[in-house]
Amino acid sequence: MAAQGTPGMANKGPSYGLSRQVQDKIDKKYDPDLEQRLVEWIVAQCGSGVGKPAAGKQGFQDWLKDGCVLGELINSLHDSDKPVKKIQSSPMAFKQMEQVSQFLNAAEAYGVTKTDMFQTVDLWEGKDLAAVQRTLMALGSLAVTKDDGTFRGNPDWFFKKAQENRRDFSDDQLKSGKSVIGLQMGSNKGASQAGMTGYGRPRQIMNN
Repeated sequence: MAAQGTPGMANKGPSYGLSRQVQDKIDKKYDPDLEQRLVEWIVAQCGSGVGKPAAGKQGFQDWLKDGCVLGELINSLHDSDKPVKKIQSSPMAFKQMEQVSQFLNAAEAYGVTKTDMFQTVDLWEGKDLAAVQRTLMALGSLAVTKDDGTFRGNPDWFFKKAQENRRDFSDDQLKSGKSVIGLQMGSNKGASQAGMTGYGRPRQIMNN
């Protein structure tokens, strides 16, 4: 049963006190040790050209919020056909947020699940930097799991993701599989229907 509140309070949104309380809880999820590991990986993955942030949440946010480092990171995980076509530093907020969005789209296409994705405002406004860490950890884990030669750094920094019994088939293999299924269906169609019944129907037993 919902707690009784002041009438009309629901329409006013959370109070500043509540917002601060929620923000404090989110801040506690942010892991400084994880920050260090992620910075080491990003620099190893992208090269020294991306620089290094000042230690701490604010430095981490400032380093990533314009989307340039994130764009370099996701591009470095592709040998060809880089997903972020143009990475450009800009003082304009909408350009920075656009580049962060491009990273998020590319990360999702790479395989990061929606539940592991941060929102642009989580980074840009510093609303939930723990979510940013979660996305980057998921991305690193995927890169290690794919093992396609693009990952640089120490694989032990990340957990290998379970493969979920996924198998990648070539087009020829898929076509071959379809042909086999087609043949089986064809042979079933040609089979005698005698004695066969539809699902859930009792077989008729005829007495001589």
